[in-house]
Amino acid sequence: QVQIIESGGDSVQPGGSLRLSCETAGFTFSMVYMDWYRQAPGKERELVATISTDGYATRYAGSAKGRFTISRDNGKNTLYLQMNRLEPNDAAVYFCHVWLRGADYWGKGTHVTVSS
Repeated sequence: QVQIIESGGDSVQPGGSLRLSCETAGFTFSMVYMDWYRQAPGKERELVATISTDGYATRYAGSAKGRFTISRDNGKNTLYLQMNRLEPNDAAVYFCHVWLRGADYWGKGTHVTVSS
């Protein structure tokens, strides 16, 4: 069974930092691209960052570039998102995602709140 579990979400002040984790199981993690998405209340789910199988290639949404860093540890089957200089517009539920065998797989999400 494919298993995707996000963690690390919290409530932080503007300018603060968080590190999100996504632990996975049930597939060959090292052979697939992985993504972070986020969804704020009343808004569409948006792609935040993507990382290649070996971690060498990464892509970011314009709003995240320069502040967020996606990384992975293939030995631990775990994906990470380091978020720095957080802004109120970063508040959302963050989801880990993989396209696998013709289907989308999602975690349940982890909540991030940014407020003073």
